Amino acid sequence: MYNYLVNSPPVLVCLEKYMPNINISNFRRWDYVKITILGFATTALWQSLHSIILPQRILDFVPEAQKNTYLGILTLCGLLLAMFAQPIAGAISDVSRFKWGRRRPYIFWGMVISLLLLPGFAWAGSFAAIFAVYCLLQVSANTAQGPYQAFLPEMVPEQKRGMASGFRSLFELAGGVSFVLIAGKVYTDKTGVEGLWILLGSLGFVLLVTMLTTVLLVHEKPGIAMKQNTSPLAAFKDIVKSDTWKNRSFVWFLISRLLFYMGFTTIQQFAFYYVQDVVGVDDPAATAALFVAIAAGGMLIVVWPAGYFSDKVGRRLMTAIAGVIGASGIVLIALTNSYGAILIAAGVIGVSKGIFDSTNWALATDFASKNREAIYLGIANVATTGGAALARLVGPGIDYFNLQSPLSGYNFMLIMCIVYFVIGGAMVWGVKKRA
Repeated sequence: MYNYLVNSPPVLVCLEKYMPNINISNFRRWDYVKITILGFATTALWQSLHSIILPQRILDFVPEAQKNTYLGILTLCGLLLAMFAQPIAGAISDVSRFKWGRRRPYIFWGMVISLLLLPGFAWAGSFAAIFAVYCLLQVSANTAQGPYQAFLPEMVPEQKRGMASGFRSLFELAGGVSFVLIAGKVYTDKTGVEGLWILLGSLGFVLLVTMLTTVLLVHEKPGIAMKQNTSPLAAFKDIVKSDTWKNRSFVWFLISRLLFYMGFTTIQQFAFYYVQDVVGVDDPAATAALFVAIAAGGMLIVVWPAGYFSDKVGRRLMTAIAGVIGASGIVLIALTNSYGAILIAAGVIGVSKGIFDSTNWALATDFASKNREAIYLGIANVATTGGAALARLVGPGIDYFNLQSPLSGYNFMLIMCIVYFVIGGAMVWGVKKRA
């Protein structure tokens, strides 16, 4: 039954008769789009959930004084699952051999299960139900994302990976900013559950369309699988024993990436509560959405030039510059709590994120070896999800310091963000050479 499902899902059999795969033999501009468009939907999903949906939804079930703690614990547990699910799925796809590719079966079924889980955020009647749905969604979506991200090093010529990374960042930027703005308008205290259903329906539609575009239009290169199939346990052992851990430059890269994502995620995750409690705005959802949108504007300015220059002047220098700019944006927030200054800081942080995303992922693809792309990038994304997960540990710290002195917990949050950016930018210089 399993082999039937992954080899010939009825939907794909019908659609592929009318939308045949396009072979990526000579890499063209349209090919950049095909291998990166799914990032639009996945970023739209996580930005909407983490910035707008979860901060509001859990307020229906948890005490006000402990909201940062509950939000931090919820997202920490989900991201810890993602940290394992993504590289394991990637490793299994590396050694899989199915009729319609090594990667696409996992992308298809991971996204289908994610679509079935989305209504759970509206139906949930307790924090425990929200917790369960969110954790299952992390596993299913990252089962798709682990194999999906292998497309870039697997199909893009090395001299074009900076540009491909820029396309990837551009789609993720567009998906994140468009849907966080939609979420801030659609799901508010006034619209309630009705607005949440509209938002979830919109996310589901985009996930479905981009998933079908990916599995129907991307034609994977023939791969040499080491085995017909492998188990999650065997894949996990493969990751632990992988030679990647023996490369000190790759380890420095992972630590640097982890710290950067701790910085970016901390300020994003708790922005809703920060503008609500510190700035004192009337509509924190709209303001948090505007913060993300302005940050995205900063990213948009630099995302393509950064990808281009990373191919010219080097990934390390561009990543270090991103760290300095990110720390500067946090310092601006710390020096003033005014509404206008925080929005300016959002643009500065967005510039940092745009430079980092375009250049650092290109650096990650440089480490990927032939026919082992997914496991390398799955391990690289352990730093991404690990940093995002560890950032949530700031939540209990915010609530603790706020109890000692009103709003002092948010100062603690900002200090930690500065530390993350400065050390993360410095550690990239430990990356000496390609694996």
